[in-house]
Amino acid sequence: MFCCLRAVRRLCLEKILLQCILQSRTLSGADAINALRPFYFAVHPDFFGQHPKEREVNENSLKRLNGYLENLQKPGFRSFKPTQLTFYVREREPNSSNVQESFSASGFRAVSFTLHTRDLLSTVLDILNSCSLSTEHIQSLNVNSQTHKEAKSTVNRPIKWDKTYYSFTGFKDPEEELEQAQRVETTLISWLDDNEASAVKKLKKSLPLRKELERLKFELSHQLELSDIRWQRSWGIAHRCSQLHSLGRLVQQRPEVLKNVKGRTVVFTDRSGMSAAGHIMLGTMDVHHHWTKIFERLPNYYKLQKRLLFLEDRISQILGGIQVIYIEELQPLLTLEEYYETLDSFYNKLRDSRLPFHPRSLRGLQMILESDRYAPSLHEFGHFTIPTVCDPATLQWFIFAKAQEARENLKRKEEGIVEQSANACGSCVHPPSVMGYSGTIY
Repeated sequence: MFCCLRAVRRLCLEKILLQCILQSRTLSGADAINALRPFYFAVHPDFFGQHPKEREVNENSLKRLNGYLENLQKPGFRSFKPTQLTFYVREREPNSSNVQESFSASGFRAVSFTLHTRDLLSTVLDILNSCSLSTEHIQSLNVNSQTHKEAKSTVNRPIKWDKTYYSFTGFKDPEEELEQAQRVETTLISWLDDNEASAVKKLKKSLPLRKELERLKFELSHQLELSDIRWQRSWGIAHRCSQLHSLGRLVQQRPEVLKNVKGRTVVFTDRSGMSAAGHIMLGTMDVHHHWTKIFERLPNYYKLQKRLLFLEDRISQILGGIQVIYIEELQPLLTLEEYYETLDSFYNKLRDSRLPFHPRSLRGLQMILESDRYAPSLHEFGHFTIPTVCDPATLQWFIFAKAQEARENLKRKEEGIVEQSANACGSCVHPPSVMGYSGTIY
């Protein structure tokens, strides 16, 4: 009998001790949300706008998770059912945990786990550990509930985001920006004063090289009858001169391969070919052999360009006369082949859908195609930005709804161009001079 009593007593003591431990480690609802911030920033649906499948999975799982957390906070609630959840995590670091996970086609890590805990702290730790997220910040939290007075006094405090918010979203930390701005504000004038003499010295030293660059550019443009010579990147002047010397040597060694460049623009860039805008691209890392092949292929490029223009015209006819354009300042640098494939895919989708646009009803409007967008938009300059994956019905509704606004934007753009031209003509009467140097600064 005494043995039985000792066993009962020991069982009661263990139960009381366990309750005390759990009570000392209890999280409030606000503490739980604060502790789960890294998790929310990793799985929040707002960050999956371009990935509808992953966004929908995370939305549904978050709803179930929030319901589970709410039940944990209800007094006297004891009916807990194990809840299996799946999230796509925006974390690319390798995971060493034993949690079941895989990777989606878009590169996000899919994590699945089951919740069966009965207190907030254990639940929060399970979630963070399952997603391979740090739990160190939980130790700094005050796990005991704050008094009502203390909570009330912090209601109107400014929002101070956790550092993990900026690491996941890529947004800039305003506190760090403010510190940097203050440092620049206090040191910029003194820094300019300290480096003025050095800057003037370097500018004078670079003037002969700048003049040499202008001479080479003028001679090659005149010799090959080019429309222009450009650079995609901000390479140094010496680097640009070296590229022009290389092109000049090719002209001397193989003049016959450059007979088809008349009226074209040559762009020194990262790869060779012809751009979607019709410019000849010369890769700066390629040798003369690669450049020679590009110049020899120019007749084929010109044929493909004609087919591309015909394809743009067919798309325009289907869409009521709206003009398909390519704006190299606003769109990524594409080769002629890449842009043709984009147009061809879009045209086949439109042809199969047979949209009921009245012929020439949208004449005067413009649109560009982009492959990295998922929703159509209207630019402030008046042209439509249409994703190549846009649903035809959505495209039709959007163009009809925004057509009038697009015409107004185009009109304002044209009026702004006329005004700028008038101002430019007025300023030509008294051309300014900067530091006594009238050469082109690159």
